[in-house]
Amino acid sequence: MKILIVKLSAIGDVIHTLPALCALRTHYPDAHITWLIEEAAADLVTGHRALDRVIISGRKRWLGELRGTNRKKAMSEMRFFWRELRDTRYDMIIDFQSLLKSAIPVWLAKGKRKIGFDRGMQHQEHSYLFLDERVAPVDMEIHALTRGLMLLEAIGVPSDKVIYDVPVSASDRLQLRTALSSSRVDGDRMIVAMNPVALWETKLWLNERFAQLADRLIDSYNVDIVFTGGTADRTTIDTIRSMMVNPAANLAGKTRLPMLAALYELSFCLVTTDTGPMHLAAAMQTPVVALFGPTAPWRTGPFGEGHRVVRTAPSCSPCFKRRCDQHQCRCMTDMSVDMVFSAIEALFLRKHKK
Repeated sequence: MKILIVKLSAIGDVIHTLPALCALRTHYPDAHITWLIEEAAADLVTGHRALDRVIISGRKRWLGELRGTNRKKAMSEMRFFWRELRDTRYDMIIDFQSLLKSAIPVWLAKGKRKIGFDRGMQHQEHSYLFLDERVAPVDMEIHALTRGLMLLEAIGVPSDKVIYDVPVSASDRLQLRTALSSSRVDGDRMIVAMNPVALWETKLWLNERFAQLADRLIDSYNVDIVFTGGTADRTTIDTIRSMMVNPAANLAGKTRLPMLAALYELSFCLVTTDTGPMHLAAAMQTPVVALFGPTAPWRTGPFGEGHRVVRTAPSCSPCFKRRCDQHQCRCMTDMSVDMVFSAIEALFLRKHKK
């Protein structure tokens, strides 16, 4: 049995598909399973114990290089990718993405069964046209992780447990310890991680409130605050740190995804906007305090028990808009420091009761 999983991006979506991978491995213990993924999220599956092979697409980078001076290099890599994609005839190809960008490689790959959701799923971009085995659509109000498992169940693959098994090595943990030490986090105090940045401006909380929250947590619980994010987020996080009275570490851009997973594994909790690292912390069984405004936590919130969602829920939320001109992001600006602190405090109280 040869199986190809197609889930290209983004970080949160890939994490939501890891339990489906584990369910496939349990059901087909001797299968050869391949995952097709884009570069940005590839570290989440490379080295995963349930996988035999990873095919990495440089789609976004190639598009940029084709318009620039690296056209020849991009063409060469694209030819190699084409050969990789088509060097195996799969018994089963499963499109967990249900978008045009995933439908095209599903169409190009060789496979006996090309499986995915039928017409009726939101933002599907007619991806179902490239399938020869279409599963009845499910309600988009169901959590994204559950929808992926429902796709498998429809083709006879059960999923009794939600298992992620994020590939984090001893080397990743050692590198994380070194990065923390360089940032003067010695491990003597409990860590509260904070991920304050998101791609949508409508998902952002006010910088000064993150600063006030961080100071309050340090003063109340004597914790180390470690900010996380991408390289582009360092400036924003440094702005937040400049508003603080107490020192805090900034690891934005300094951690590969497995190192970030190792950090969340060490942390008491993660305080975060609605973004990929939220799901990574949940996958590492770390409590999450998630700040939700324009999106729906029942669709894409931290999955599992023990998390806290902070939400003001005005009548316009969830709007799923990347920009908000009419309501000025009231769903996020009405969120107070007290509201978020209370959610974190509940986690501390629960810990002390155990």
